[in-house]
Amino acid sequence: MKRMALTIGVGLLGLMLLSPAVWAGHGKKDEEDKRAILLAAFGTTIPEAQKALDEVEKRVRQEFPGVEVRWAYTSGMVRKKLASMGKTLDSPEMALARLMDEDFTCVAILSLHTIPGREFHELAQNARLFGQMSGGFGKVSVAWPLLSSREDNVRVAKAMIRQIPSGRKPQDVVVLMGHGSEHHPSDAIYSAMNQVFHELDPNIHVATVDGYPQLEDILPKLAAAKTRKVFLMPFMAVAGDHARNDMAGDEPDSWKSVLKARGYDCEVVLKGTAEHAEIVDVWLDHLRTAMRHLD
Repeated sequence: MKRMALTIGVGLLGLMLLSPAVWAGHGKKDEEDKRAILLAAFGTTIPEAQKALDEVEKRVRQEFPGVEVRWAYTSGMVRKKLASMGKTLDSPEMALARLMDEDFTCVAILSLHTIPGREFHELAQNARLFGQMSGGFGKVSVAWPLLSSREDNVRVAKAMIRQIPSGRKPQDVVVLMGHGSEHHPSDAIYSAMNQVFHELDPNIHVATVDGYPQLEDILPKLAAAKTRKVFLMPFMAVAGDHARNDMAGDEPDSWKSVLKARGYDCEVVLKGTAEHAEIVDVWLDHLRTAMRHLD
């Protein structure tokens, strides 16, 4: 318990130390205001998962009509794979450079990441540098990712519970797969989310691919539940490669296979959090705040 409290404390300290979300620039202040929104996601190479991001863009365009909207993928691996498929996606830095070259004066960046982990911090740091560049943007504002406050955590948890299939019985277990960030203190947010879910429903657990807790960490809790039914759901923006292979794949080491080998009946829900309107609402609230900072 002490170790978990320390981990969560370190994670919260990391959030507190993050630089402010808006930076005044050194250029274009006297020019006519020309705004843009940059949507920054980890990215995906799976067309079915891409549809979720397309819906986010649709919501953003409806909320901010007339504002230029661009995309950037923070994962270099995803960008390279897409390039081999003939599709070009910019990195955040390239997307910002293009906007600067096209004389945009103010840019709001919406992080479609789940936690303020390594990729979000790199995004925020590099956005700050663009804001400080001589002759660059007048203002650059970065919206927080999905889970950035206790209020966010509770809103998202309640929204996820409403997405569980109606056929689930109260004793049935739900396991949510998060990505995790092994070497970043914000990984502790997944432990915090476990606490939030347990307060709402003790049979819902969050585990991660690359952080803590992992599936093996929650197996004893599943064994203690009086059920042999497990619902598997992604706790990531899109139901991409991790969800389709690491969680729901047929390989022996997938979560579904591991649980089936232990006698559980698994039902898979392949929908990312960006496919749920209530959860996108949280991201949009963060973007509205970032846009107000451009005024």
